[in-house]
Amino acid sequence: MPARSAAACFCAALIVSTVVRAQHDRPREQFANADVRYEWVSNSRGDKLRTFVTRPKNLSRKVPVIFFVGWLSCDSVEYPDGETDGFGALIRRLIDQSGYTTVRMDKPGVGESQGTPCNKADYQGELEGYRAAFDSMKKYDFIDVQQIFVVGLSNGGGLGPLVSGDTRVAGFVSASSWGRTWYEHMLENERVRLTSTHEPPAEVNDAVKTFTQFYDLYLIQGRTPGEIISQHPQWKALWYDEPDGQYGRPAAFYQQLQSLNLGQLWQKVEAPVLVIHGSSDTIMSRADSIAIAEIVNDTHPGHARFVDVAGMGHDFTVNKKFHAELIPLILDWMKEALHAPN
Repeated sequence: MPARSAAACFCAALIVSTVVRAQHDRPREQFANADVRYEWVSNSRGDKLRTFVTRPKNLSRKVPVIFFVGWLSCDSVEYPDGETDGFGALIRRLIDQSGYTTVRMDKPGVGESQGTPCNKADYQGELEGYRAAFDSMKKYDFIDVQQIFVVGLSNGGGLGPLVSGDTRVAGFVSASSWGRTWYEHMLENERVRLTSTHEPPAEVNDAVKTFTQFYDLYLIQGRTPGEIISQHPQWKALWYDEPDGQYGRPAAFYQQLQSLNLGQLWQKVEAPVLVIHGSSDTIMSRADSIAIAEIVNDTHPGHARFVDVAGMGHDFTVNKKFHAELIPLILDWMKEALHAPN
């Protein structure tokens, strides 16, 4: 073998060995009542995506499964350091207290997931990953695929039915989420943001009027914030984020969200739906969340339940403490859904 080829093979082997060792040394989650399996799925972009599959200890039969659809940000759904925030508390407690299997996925470029950097990954690539992870549940002999609950958190709560597609599920949980257009959501968000900075009411109104034009060009007409500012330099002072994206995701991500018809998506849902919102949520409003329940109940009366938790923020905390009552609320609702007549 030529020396150059031998060196190349040695370097490749060294890289693989280093990656394997790094994965082995990586802190991992520990649960009192569940074990974790680490698997992979991929999307059409070639992204290799880490999945986390938990199963109750001493399991001897198939059990229902909770499939988590995560948030918008580039934060991992893995919590090796325990309940470091409200989302982690919700996930970890459902894993440990439900007696169900669970499946999570880290989106492209997050945690151990490889391929497209998260700040460049659009929603379609992320959705493909979630669908691949969802489909992968069929290969596990301990998962009862006839009893699937889709639990969507924040952005993911509005999009659960996109992930499950035509697969019949036992129910959807939408927590701190949205069911309107992204354009409506962002205009309301901008008003909340501006008001919270104690801007004079007249200036808030003028800014919101400008944002109606800005977000039309951005979300509906498909331009980037940078392109819009270059064409309307008088708006430069209003824009607070990157020229090619927002909140750490590319402009295309939000344009794809805007193109969705969540009314059409949720009106087709026949499964029970639990919608959870906190009255102190400043990211997803009551109108954002209750829209899901209203859409479902309009076409299937009584199928959706809306719970508005007094004083709870977007992160499921009340007075900076995780709202522990959410766990029995969700698990009792799931048990009811499993025993509901078809």
